[in-house]
Amino acid sequence: MNATPALRDLAPEHALRRLELTVTRRLDGLLQGDHLGLLPGPGSEPAEGRAYMPGDDVRAMDWNLTARAAAPHVRDRVADRELETWALVDATASMDFGTGRLEKRDLAVFAVAAVAFLTERTGNRVGARILRDDGTVRVPARTGRPHLLGLLRTLLATPRGVPGRGGRGSASASLGAAAELLRRTEGRRRGLVVAVSDFLDPVESWRRPLRLLAARHQLLAVEVVDPRELTLPDVGMLTVVDPETGRRREIPTASRRLRERYAAAAAEQRAAIAAGLRAAGAAHLRLRTDGDWMRDLVRHVLAHRRTAAAAPHPRAGAASPADFPGGGAP
Repeated sequence: MNATPALRDLAPEHALRRLELTVTRRLDGLLQGDHLGLLPGPGSEPAEGRAYMPGDDVRAMDWNLTARAAAPHVRDRVADRELETWALVDATASMDFGTGRLEKRDLAVFAVAAVAFLTERTGNRVGARILRDDGTVRVPARTGRPHLLGLLRTLLATPRGVPGRGGRGSASASLGAAAELLRRTEGRRRGLVVAVSDFLDPVESWRRPLRLLAARHQLLAVEVVDPRELTLPDVGMLTVVDPETGRRREIPTASRRLRERYAAAAAEQRAAIAAGLRAAGAAHLRLRTDGDWMRDLVRHVLAHRRTAAAAPHPRAGAASPADFPGGGAP
């Protein structure tokens, strides 16, 4: 039994008010400021020129300034104030699971809300592609609080997955196919893409599509995990059901050897997912249904802030002066 009721069990307006208060009061107070750095990366607006230093991106070379100064110079860039943020949200049957305080599906909505509420305040457009067992649902990118609340309302109203319909291996419910669709249809304008999933599809099915997205956009991969996906408790004979296929199986959890094998296989799977996300060029944030998702998000932000503060000067690949993607210096 979850310690916290699922958001979808509440009235829609009550659930939305709870989401907004959670994000804007607690998260905003912890991080302070209007521009919060979830991801590293340069902006696109020209800023001050300075002398070239080892490690600078040669693509930032300012040849006019170099010629005038008779020495190599580069030009820093600041982030655009208005960018598009797209959320790619996994709402397939495997997300309808949770033994912690939240279900994975609810935790995914919290992650999207955290990014959306904070980016929307700076005038950014926010849109979503929701991956369901029967395909994807598109919410166009627009500005404004009413649109944002409508997007979250759509996420909350997304029906639960149906075991045996779609699921892993189905072309209509493939994370890789959804990422490729997002790249082809919404990828013209540079921005931020937040992929929220348990990433249980085979790594090779989504690694390349995400890498292609990351080649043009800042990419944040939010991996949603439940503790029972990592270890098994000793509770005797346990009946488990695959939410994607509906298959049932009896598991003798009293067997210590079986529990150890399960934990080892789960650790290997999560390591493969982490390696796949690194290869795709995504910033990786793992959230657990039994943990404090807000604390984990803050740690992720502060880690990037420390990276930016430790850098001797901004350069491609380092954190930009704008703390949050799509925001300029306040």
